[in-house]
Amino acid sequence: MILRELHPQAVRIAGALKARGEKIAVADGATGGLIGASLLTVPGALKFYVGGGIVYSFKARDVLFDLPRDAYEGMRSATEEYALLQARAIRDRLGAQWGIAESGAAGSSKHPMGVASGISVAAVSGPDFERTATVETASDDRIDNMEAFTRNALDLLESALSK
Repeated sequence: MILRELHPQAVRIAGALKARGEKIAVADGATGGLIGASLLTVPGALKFYVGGGIVYSFKARDVLFDLPRDAYEGMRSATEEYALLQARAIRDRLGAQWGIAESGAAGSSKHPMGVASGISVAAVSGPDFERTATVETASDDRIDNMEAFTRNALDLLESALSK
């Protein structure tokens, strides 16, 4: 099961956040909650995890981020700019030091903004740090893509915390 596979990495991420005395907020997109779920496999997650949500509709985006509609003007999902906006917004909205967001198209259905299946952008925003990482699987396999997108996001976060 993917959560068992990702657990050791989540433990390392949790250790890094706790050592810094910092917390993270998560905005899952096409990962369907797997980023947050991975981090929550670590006992005592309240010490480093504030919360988050799955941004799977415009309504969820509006509620979770509380940004005016014009904040997204000219943007489309699964881009660095869009993912960074979400990482900053979830961090600020939940009062964490770190925010991570993922935006992509897992596949098997038409994306509402025309994003091709198998594309995902993860973004991390933290104290004096911002970075993105894009993964393109060239696949329409929804489950495989969700796993690949989650691994990309967690790799980015672990790398950011090691700086």
